[in-house]
Amino acid sequence: MFDKEFLERLKKSRAHWETEVLNGKENDQNGNGHFTDSRIPVKSLYTPLDLEDSGFDYLEDLGFPGEFPFARGLDPAGYRNEHWMMMQYSGFASAEETNKRFKFVLEQGASSLSIALDLPTHKGLDSDDPLAEGEVGKTGVPIDSLQDMEIIFDGVPLDMARMFVCVGMSTGPIILSLFLALAEKKGIDPNSFGLFLTNEALMEFVCRGTQFTTPAGHHKLSSDVIEYISHHHPGYSPMQLCGYHTREAGANAIQELAFPLAIAITYIEEMEKRGFTIDDFAGKFSWFFSSTLDLFEEAAKFRAFRKVWAKIAKERFGAKNPDTWNAKIMIYTGGSNLTRQQPLINIVRTTIQALGGVLGGVQWANLSSFDEAYQTPTEQGATIALRTQQILAHETGVTNTPDPLAGSYFVETLTKEIENEVFDYLGKIEDMGGAIKAIEKGFYQQEINENAFRQHQDIENNEKIKVGLNKFTTDEKVDVAPLKYDPESEERIVTRLKKLKSDRDNDAVTEKVAALRVATEAGENVIPYILEAIKVYATVGEIGAVFRDVYGAYAEDKMYL
Repeated sequence: MFDKEFLERLKKSRAHWETEVLNGKENDQNGNGHFTDSRIPVKSLYTPLDLEDSGFDYLEDLGFPGEFPFARGLDPAGYRNEHWMMMQYSGFASAEETNKRFKFVLEQGASSLSIALDLPTHKGLDSDDPLAEGEVGKTGVPIDSLQDMEIIFDGVPLDMARMFVCVGMSTGPIILSLFLALAEKKGIDPNSFGLFLTNEALMEFVCRGTQFTTPAGHHKLSSDVIEYISHHHPGYSPMQLCGYHTREAGANAIQELAFPLAIAITYIEEMEKRGFTIDDFAGKFSWFFSSTLDLFEEAAKFRAFRKVWAKIAKERFGAKNPDTWNAKIMIYTGGSNLTRQQPLINIVRTTIQALGGVLGGVQWANLSSFDEAYQTPTEQGATIALRTQQILAHETGVTNTPDPLAGSYFVETLTKEIENEVFDYLGKIEDMGGAIKAIEKGFYQQEINENAFRQHQDIENNEKIKVGLNKFTTDEKVDVAPLKYDPESEERIVTRLKKLKSDRDNDAVTEKVAALRVATEAGENVIPYILEAIKVYATVGEIGAVFRDVYGAYAEDKMYL
């Protein structure tokens, strides 16, 4: 890339600088070197020599915005003509409360919505299930049936411009059917709005634990969604591969990228067995990552990920459609980076996290609220999070040119390093037999746990400074307005659900659920059968029970045998 004579002169000049000017000052005051959050060594200085050493080629490794390998972003104009979509993750207490919050954040300028489900819904349980007691509405909205969807979206236009709703990990097939049934009841063309389904439960076995049947069962259900959407709703995103939860659980940036990539490969291979090519569906995949506080590593991470995915899609699976090569990325700022101590400084943290995503060229962004270390965000917290994005977009100038960090000796070297390490991880997982085998053997879990322990030790030993936690602490009184949870809310939800079960046409429910069971046992695509059951007000728990019965209930103690 550089003239040899120039490189030789640069080597001599850098050697002189290192010995005569830097003169041993490359380490910190404790004599330690510097590293990114992912333990990638950071040199005291980066020059064109580092790019040369990494084998960096401008056209192959960087290129131009909107062109393979997409290091510089998907849109040739970057954010000049259209900003990233500003999302707000919402869902609390009840369908009624969530409806109010959705209307509020739309009034504040949010361009899309994202539903937070409560734990029982994620687990495929009804609110009146004994296992759900005490958890209904605590971490999101309970959705038991089509009735709840009707309340949540009362007065909220599904087909508004740029309306995207991201929901459903383990329950992706059920959530898809709920939206389709709701659109039909409202008389709305289901293809008039955008729907982004997470619909990927394998990662739940690794870090969140909301799976409710076996890995094989969830893999089948998620693949059914991809197949059904590809045939009937090609504008939807049938799967959002998630690295966010691994990062929140303790993974580093390399693991955060590699683990969902390996899972994506299992779905591509499954869909090929079903007669699809990668171009038939993967162009609508999206990716969900954390954006944490190591600003340059985060920006480099997103740039590297686009390169890795583009190469896998094009070179490994033979994708011919450029849209398939594109990695569409959504971020949520890292909630685990926030502190209960001095919560207002979390506004600074989320600003830096969001900036890393913007500099990395992401397509959608959710920001944690400053009070998220305490509770589900209040209206004030949600508004500040949204205003932070609006300030970044309109007041900072970071959107004036695509990929403003391009060409930085440090960022380009780091991007290349992350790319190489991700491919190394993918090789390890391939050697184990792929992602499902690696998860069943506990490889993902062990890698995440070990890194989480190192991170904790770094803070405990004051090797990593956490402002307000292990340094710069104060005795200030924390003033966070509590978001009150009505203790009678669960009782009202359960009462309404029981009334629904009493008033609906239970013969029709029995018939449709029985048809779903037969289809599941026969290995058919289950989505049409779930949809028919949803239309007659079968519940999430009744449908989830079918899959537990047929595929088996998840038992953690059998995972690693």
